[in-house]
Amino acid sequence: MFALVGGLLLASSGSAGAAADPVVSTGKPATASSTESSSYGAGNAFDGDPATRWASAEGVDPQWIQVDLGATATVSRLKLTWEDAYAKAYRVETSADGTTWTKIAEETAGNGGTDDLTGLTGKGRYLRVYGTTRGTSYGYSLFDAEVYGTLDEGPPPTGAFTVVAVGDIAAQCTASSSSCAHPKTAALAQRINPKFYLTMGDNQYDDARLSDFRDYYDKTWGAFKAKTRPVPGNHETYDPAGSLSGYKSYFGSIAYPQGKSYYSYNEGNWHFIALDSNSFDKTEQINWLKADLAANSKKCIAAYFHHPLYSSGGHGNQPVSKPVWKLLYGAKTDVVLGGHDHHYERFAPQNADGKATSDGIVEIVGGMGGAEPYAIEEIQPNSQKRISGPYGVLKMDFTDNGYSWTYVGTDNQVKDTSPKYSCH
Repeated sequence: MFALVGGLLLASSGSAGAAADPVVSTGKPATASSTESSSYGAGNAFDGDPATRWASAEGVDPQWIQVDLGATATVSRLKLTWEDAYAKAYRVETSADGTTWTKIAEETAGNGGTDDLTGLTGKGRYLRVYGTTRGTSYGYSLFDAEVYGTLDEGPPPTGAFTVVAVGDIAAQCTASSSSCAHPKTAALAQRINPKFYLTMGDNQYDDARLSDFRDYYDKTWGAFKAKTRPVPGNHETYDPAGSLSGYKSYFGSIAYPQGKSYYSYNEGNWHFIALDSNSFDKTEQINWLKADLAANSKKCIAAYFHHPLYSSGGHGNQPVSKPVWKLLYGAKTDVVLGGHDHHYERFAPQNADGKATSDGIVEIVGGMGGAEPYAIEEIQPNSQKRISGPYGVLKMDFTDNGYSWTYVGTDNQVKDTSPKYSCH
């Protein structure tokens, strides 16, 4: 049964449990039909901060904002806190796939302020607020959108944790320049607030001197240096003071926890291997990798280094990584992260020879941390998705038995969502 309450059409039944249901939308990936500027991204409506907001383009109907709840949810309540630019008329819709939508509530005479919609009975992974009539001559703007309900998949899998990963970061610019990207990717990475951060090389441009690290990287990504687990790229070898000199001086034992520029560590049911692809031709690192893989007792394996074996970008494939890939494939490694090419790309599981296989390694190129983007030039076999242009980071979600990720842009919008993979 539905009732019209102050112009709002909503379910009048099923409200008993609504008060006890938790918020299931905070920090979840969000997208919108438009944004007024990069300062008013869709994610601001779901970040739990009442001082930030989403704002659409001005003077245009319709406009929408949606959130990916990460799993199918039973929605019992939606609380919307509008800025002065509110919706006079809008629909609330849910969807299983983000394509086909079902209306669960409708406002026809909104007056701004706070709309607290209780007694809802919607179900879906995605929830969308679809504005059809603006209440002012401006656009639509929300300080907060809180979705209450229960996730059908129950509590998070045992051992679940999130990691932010990216490469090719700190160009020689600061936040005083609107075109400077690494302050924006750092702010995004910090908002995600992961268990730790991975960097896939070329952390600092152009020659990675210690003074450059202090002047640029440290003022943005340096805010969470203690939670960062980096590897070097080729630009770290250009330091006039010596190859990796500034890199080692800046990061210290963070980058050399085992006394070398490569190392490994465990988190949950995962074994992480951080490698220095500048020295893949050195026997010492290869022998260390063989011993490390042999000693590993974790079910799942992730490796990361700067030079990707396969890439559709300007640098293209990096054969220097092939012997390492063979070792990783032989040890049933699940995923390899790289940078070097300044774009985002994901590949289907494949072996070191580029043959698609279900037991292969998933490779991700994540070089959009702040350096100038590179164009896609020659699409490689098994490449499933390529994005060049928008800066952003990888939000990697790991469980005891698998992993998935989203590529999130600095506008807080999800640019790509991976399949869900199980560990080998």
